[in-house]
Amino acid sequence: MIKSVLRGFALATAMSAVAFAAAKNPMVGGAAMFDNKNIIENAVKSKDHTTLVAAVKAAGLVSTLEGKGPFTVFAPTNDAFAALPKGTVDTLLKPENKATLTKVLTCHVVAADAMANAVAKMIKDDGGEHDIKTVGGCVLKAKENMGKITLTDENGGVSHVTIADVKQSNGVIHVVDKVLLPKM
Repeated sequence: MIKSVLRGFALATAMSAVAFAAAKNPMVGGAAMFDNKNIIENAVKSKDHTTLVAAVKAAGLVSTLEGKGPFTVFAPTNDAFAALPKGTVDTLLKPENKATLTKVLTCHVVAADAMANAVAKMIKDDGGEHDIKTVGGCVLKAKENMGKITLTDENGGVSHVTIADVKQSNGVIHVVDKVLLPKM
């Protein structure tokens, strides 16, 4: 009887640990994000990132972001894309603008697995601002204020990390509220 109770307790404890581990990753766009799935596998489930997913497909970056990584992706929401001047997204999605679209998207990707606490430490170590070099060749200025990270693009546009540390099998996603634009 005691062995049965102990086994039951051990099973309940193990199940709680699994539930706790799964609960660590925040929901994004109403969907659960799984740390054993890659960036693309998770992004396609987020209803807040349909424009980003369409753009990644149009730029031919799906296989890259499904790759080994590690990658940190600052993932703009649909609202972030909608805030761009009227017609910008439609223009970028045209095949003849693939190079420009790729440049914009790769300015949201860093070739590292940078969790928010690591970024905050780099900001602090650099005296309040840290330059982040993206795979697209852009330099983003990261700052931290009251536990929130902001990114300033090369044009002075400021984006706020709204959901940090969405762990992926090949890196991490940080949801942002503005599209980061390269200097063209």
